[in-house]
Amino acid sequence: MGKRAKISIVGAGFVGSTAAHWAASKELGDVVLIDINKGAAQGKALDLMQSGPVEGFDSFIQGGSDYSLTADSDVVIITAGLPRKPGMSRDDLLATNAKIMKDCAGQAAKHSPNAVLVIVSNPLDAMCHVAFKESGFPRERVVGMAGILDAARFATFIAQELNVSVEDVKAFVYGGHGDTMVPMPRYVTVGGIPLTQLMEKFKIDQLVDRTAKGGAEIVGLLKTGSAYYAPSASAVDMAEAIIKDKKRIVPCACLLNGEYGVDKTYVGVLAKLGKGGVEEIMQLEMNDEEKASFQKSVDAVKELVAAMEKLGV
Repeated sequence: MGKRAKISIVGAGFVGSTAAHWAASKELGDVVLIDINKGAAQGKALDLMQSGPVEGFDSFIQGGSDYSLTADSDVVIITAGLPRKPGMSRDDLLATNAKIMKDCAGQAAKHSPNAVLVIVSNPLDAMCHVAFKESGFPRERVVGMAGILDAARFATFIAQELNVSVEDVKAFVYGGHGDTMVPMPRYVTVGGIPLTQLMEKFKIDQLVDRTAKGGAEIVGLLKTGSAYYAPSASAVDMAEAIIKDKKRIVPCACLLNGEYGVDKTYVGVLAKLGKGGVEEIMQLEMNDEEKASFQKSVDAVKELVAAMEKLGV
């Protein structure tokens, strides 16, 4: 038997600790939870490990604030960052989270030089740029989690609307994470049947709009936080594809170097995930409307990255 896979999760808040829960319960490998609040990371790790005998999973889970615990990880999921608080501008959040990401990505890369980094922190596409730059990793090994989450939201709404099993809905979205995401209803299928044959355009448009605002809808309901079950499950889904070398075709934020006519920008596309991280970026035919939406999304990411550089982060 070879050594067990190792997944490190940076940030022991709701997203990070729930990601640890999914990863441990799936027995993907040993799990390390890192947080500047050492006690929180240790406490949650210990609590989670003690659920193993009840749930019947066998994963070694440890927590702390010292990155040496993460040494030789196969995958490092970075969730650390501040949520936007009342009175905070987007630039404030950008500057603060960029500094946090710099530190996390630098430390993760130092201790696990062969890992794949899965970025979850917001604003997602901009944070991927920071992690890529700071880690010094090739683009294949720094990838952002957004598309799986947005696709899951889209699929959930479609299944509810059509009163069918969510297992039969295959959906994905392109573009940045948030208002500029590019849903691809032409490529969505329900039991193999194109969505456009099962639903009127106005109804698809409504669901697309709800998907783009999916995170904000949950923030509005929770009042004191943001989504964490689906985001953490999505990040662990990516980690599983990488650790098990599954060659899954999933939507995620990748650094484009000429694909789709876009250069040096992180944006959501379909990619093949395996042991090497992003092993291939799938080239998809887009119509004029999709191309225009995709370009708008790319421009929004570039604007964020430019704002970050202006802030000197």
